[in-house]
Amino acid sequence: MYAIRNNIHKVYKGAAEAVLPARSKSRFTEEGVLTPEEFVAAGDYLVRICPSWSWGAGQSSKAQGHLPKNKQFLITRNAPCHRRAEEVEGYDEAAEQLIETDAEGDGWVSTGQASHQSTAEASIPDLDSNPNQAGISADAVDADDDIPDIDDLAIEDEDDEAAVPRNGYLRAEEPEDHIVRIRTYDLLISYDKYYSVPKFWLVGYDESKQPLPTKQVLEDVSQEHARKTVTVETFPHDTAITAAAIHPCKHAVTMKKLSGMMEAGGKTFSVDQYLVLFLKFIASVVPTIQYDHTMSAGA
Repeated sequence: MYAIRNNIHKVYKGAAEAVLPARSKSRFTEEGVLTPEEFVAAGDYLVRICPSWSWGAGQSSKAQGHLPKNKQFLITRNAPCHRRAEEVEGYDEAAEQLIETDAEGDGWVSTGQASHQSTAEASIPDLDSNPNQAGISADAVDADDDIPDIDDLAIEDEDDEAAVPRNGYLRAEEPEDHIVRIRTYDLLISYDKYYSVPKFWLVGYDESKQPLPTKQVLEDVSQEHARKTVTVETFPHDTAITAAAIHPCKHAVTMKKLSGMMEAGGKTFSVDQYLVLFLKFIASVVPTIQYDHTMSAGA
């Protein structure tokens, strides 16, 4: 049943993208979505402040006309992953603290060590930095504590028709020698025309640089998201790449909530900073993959 729903969704989405024009009117403040031009501006900003990320072109035959040919997607390579996601996912439910509630009663909670904070402002991702910053700020190392989990934002939960089947989630056994085996990931960000948001992709490798099977990639994704929002697809800009992707159906509403919380806390947020904030919340989905998300934005 899941496979059938997945295939139906892919066919429908592909047909819609083929006939619908790309978004042309800016609605990132109102809806959390991006136009292709805003995606490029946010990508340029990310590359400028964090050089480990770069633009990619992919196969020329797969270039999307609404994006520049040399700026089809963003990529960072060889991000290390020392532990599995389940090793850092435990928390004390009694320590949960409601951080923000809107008119509909929606909100998100801070867990664990963040529960002692007394204001919402302390948990809003910090995007301020030195205007001359060229990379990661040393003062931003603690920013991980400010990253809310996507499910803690009280976004309405629903079964994702494109998600990996729940009964397909497997876990490999721990090596008997207990040697830490470091995995690495190539991480990619594409523009999803249908949802008008960034889409996050993962290509994993073992310590011998051999591709990881899907079941092992899922070990490095938060278990909650692995069950609901991970898809395995051919990368749209290179048919030689098959990757796990975080399904983007909730990205717009999540980004709208996060940017609204920042502004309510007196912090400024502009469209060029979109991908910095996006990567901060993606860090809660892949908590043990060490890519550059702890930087403070500035240019």
